[in-house]
Amino acid sequence: MRDLSTFKGCPAPTPVTLKGRFVTVEPYDREKHLQALWHGLGDEGINPLLTYFTQPEFAGVGDFDAWLSGVQSRGGWVTHVFRDNKTGNVVGMASYMRADPANGVVEVGGVAHGPAMSRTPLATEAHYLMARNIFDDLGYRRYEWKCHNENEPSKTTAKRYGFSFEGVFRQHMLSKGKNRDTAWFSIIDGEWPVVKAAFEAWLSPENFDAEGKQIRKLEDIRAGLTAGGAA
Repeated sequence: MRDLSTFKGCPAPTPVTLKGRFVTVEPYDREKHLQALWHGLGDEGINPLLTYFTQPEFAGVGDFDAWLSGVQSRGGWVTHVFRDNKTGNVVGMASYMRADPANGVVEVGGVAHGPAMSRTPLATEAHYLMARNIFDDLGYRRYEWKCHNENEPSKTTAKRYGFSFEGVFRQHMLSKGKNRDTAWFSIIDGEWPVVKAAFEAWLSPENFDAEGKQIRKLEDIRAGLTAGGAA
């Protein structure tokens, strides 16, 4: 158990570049990334991808630009993009949101994985890098993931990454003119060592066969570490 008697809070998350084997997480720069991110998320096909985002559908890149600029300037999002190290293409994004440095709590949200991230290690490594920055570099106590309760893929992804389901906030907000119940998940600092070890074991070259397919599932690795007393 962490001794909090001298805890004085954490630094606020800031834009940071995080380099992995498969993907690089880099701070969003409008001039550098806007068109590349729009394309990486599917151009006009972005709306089905962002079905569970709360903003109205985008008519074009201008709407996307206005929304993304707004959530950064007014909402305090610290947005990062994901760049495929092999192709150099921007393939997704996520943001640090609702930071509470005094209590050591922050959320990862605004998560969008473009088609090029599907069935690849890129998303797993990107979220490992972002979580490692929060826990290891900034010393946070709690890392949150929230999503529309009807968004089953997001809930499955959160659990796969090691976030624990905490419950549903009913009638939490409006989304595209309809009610949204929000599912809450978190990783806390006491859980991070096992979650981190599982990420690193899954991402290691030894866990992929000659065709690049995983040998062991991330959930199975983490369960094995937990059963072995690694926590």
